[in-house]
Amino acid sequence: MTYGVALRLERGLVFAADTRTNAGVDNIAQYRKLNFWRQPGERVLVLLSAGNLAVTQAVVSLINEQLTAQAPDTMHLFNAPNMYRAARVVGDAIREARRVDGAALEASRSGFNATFIFGGQIGTEQPRLFQIYSEGNFIEATDDTPFLQIGEHKYGKPILDRVARADMRLGEAAKLMLLSFDSTLRSNLSVGMPIDLLIYERDTLDVRREKRISADDEYFKSLSTAWSDALRQAFAKIEEFKV
Repeated sequence: MTYGVALRLERGLVFAADTRTNAGVDNIAQYRKLNFWRQPGERVLVLLSAGNLAVTQAVVSLINEQLTAQAPDTMHLFNAPNMYRAARVVGDAIREARRVDGAALEASRSGFNATFIFGGQIGTEQPRLFQIYSEGNFIEATDDTPFLQIGEHKYGKPILDRVARADMRLGEAAKLMLLSFDSTLRSNLSVGMPIDLLIYERDTLDVRREKRISADDEYFKSLSTAWSDALRQAFAKIEEFKV
């Protein structure tokens, strides 16, 4: 399993995903689940994945095959006219993977299990963010709900519900997302470091801020410690329940 989260802001987009996969407690590995494609000055597209690793890798491979073929009569990420059409490309790749492997997976215990967060900017269109389901359909983030999550999201959701706003600064949003990860890492062993983080600034149409955050990252360690201390102090200041 994994945890992936993204925020759509007035200033741009922020994405993060962990890298742990497991098929039981004795079979744990590390795989990248944040992929991106770019044509500098024209478009930036980012994809987070969660679920069955074989399925998500197949979807990414299908997307890359389309880009390699560059068939003029086929819609792909580099000729999609807008983010909605680009999200349809990802949805179609999911459906193709389901057509090939769906029946066999549904007949097994694992099932066809894959979800994605897809976002970016094409040309002068504003940055957009979508959550794409295993059926290939999707929803879009809004100002009222500017964040989307996939995978083991329940532990990291409360802080996002309380704090996330569309008018946040990009660095502020990255801090919030890492705190969401800190809560998840403490409560769920199926999510693990390192964390891949990508910050996209609106209208730059390029990827300039990307980082892999390991367990010994000084900022993440100080953030985790400061958050724990702040929670304990806030808890101590609240009047206790009177029996």
